[in-house]
Amino acid sequence: MKTGKVDVLLGLQWGDEGKGKVVDVLTPRYDVVARFQGGPNAGHTLEFEGQKYVLRSIPSGIFQGGKVNIIGNGVVLAPDLFMAEAKNLEKSGHPLMERLHISKKAHLIMPTHRILDRAYEAAKGKDKVGTTGKGIGPTYTDKTSRNGLRVGDILDNFGEKYRQHKERHLQMLKALGWTDFDGFEETEKLWMEGIAYMKNFKFVDSEHEINHILREGNDILCEGAQGTMLDVDFGSYPFVTSSNTICAGACTGLGIGPNKIGNVYGIMKAYCTRVGAGPFPTELFDETGQRIRDLGHEYGAVTGRERRCGWIDLIQLRYSVMVNGVTELIMMKSDVLDDFDIVKACVAYELPDGTITEDLPYEIDGVKPVYREFKGWHTDMTKFTSEDQFPAEFNDYVRFLEDFLETRIGIISIGPDRDQTIIRK
Repeated sequence: MKTGKVDVLLGLQWGDEGKGKVVDVLTPRYDVVARFQGGPNAGHTLEFEGQKYVLRSIPSGIFQGGKVNIIGNGVVLAPDLFMAEAKNLEKSGHPLMERLHISKKAHLIMPTHRILDRAYEAAKGKDKVGTTGKGIGPTYTDKTSRNGLRVGDILDNFGEKYRQHKERHLQMLKALGWTDFDGFEETEKLWMEGIAYMKNFKFVDSEHEINHILREGNDILCEGAQGTMLDVDFGSYPFVTSSNTICAGACTGLGIGPNKIGNVYGIMKAYCTRVGAGPFPTELFDETGQRIRDLGHEYGAVTGRERRCGWIDLIQLRYSVMVNGVTELIMMKSDVLDDFDIVKACVAYELPDGTITEDLPYEIDGVKPVYREFKGWHTDMTKFTSEDQFPAEFNDYVRFLEDFLETRIGIISIGPDRDQTIIRK
């Protein structure tokens, strides 16, 4: 009996690698696209046919007609933000209600979770993590402490369940001495409208649905949010998100057995970026860093925050390839480096005691990058349609990355549009 396959696509750096575009490009190969973790703090930007879309909670396969898209149990959902996102897509001509299924086991981000997020961050003072303030962390905290409110709860005695959870949060905020509740009533009203709107969608036991889809011989693409270095276990802790962003998160976030995983597509930029606080060994504070930011339009899709920019970090990337079991690399935004005289890649770290390492250490704050320099290619690659058109200097850069990471780069992106994607032979 033919069974379907599960491939996983995820980010290998600190998020913002361009996962949304790649999911959209790869979706024609699959029957189903499923999101397995994260919340509306993740913004996946897609551009095609002259339009720009930003997805926060909805899987990026939604633009491919007829494909089923699943929001898995590992995701946390804010009903008001979900409603706004879904209605915008409906307005632009992309019907959702028959395409999008939501796991009953996905947890709900309550309005009080957002207030808790702000209160916890304020209490940390100078040690704050740089959260987006959307309530992600407190929602996952409730989940792990067995106090969460889930999508399936909407179907039975929801008002009373909500009241109990809200009261518990208010007691926590009182203990923190938090008094800023400006706009809460309006937010709560919109949130409840979002709950009513969500009832238009199909709530599913996604673990059963996904495994049934596989038994019928259909293929699934699992879409991750954020990036490997924001993983709660393997990222640059404590400056991380609250979920498992690595490949293993697809198993726990969707109910898929590890033996079902096939290809693992790891997405990286030709350079590196980070949003918010936390260590970033290759960060550039000079004109080069600002130039990369401007050319790459490195501003958050959801928050609008300026992203920190730096050269590609191959020590960090090799670590990400290892913990995810990456089978194929996808390199984004290669065109951003089209007009640089010199392009650099970090190939080792100098530790504070002066020793050199090629392994990612427990603590990366304070390490100094050791660079390898490459001659720039000074070629506008944005109109290219084949890898045969790549300049020799760019090919040298790509070959070095493949050798160092011991993994093939199968796709190279040379612009934001769906068509600006080179599938390598």
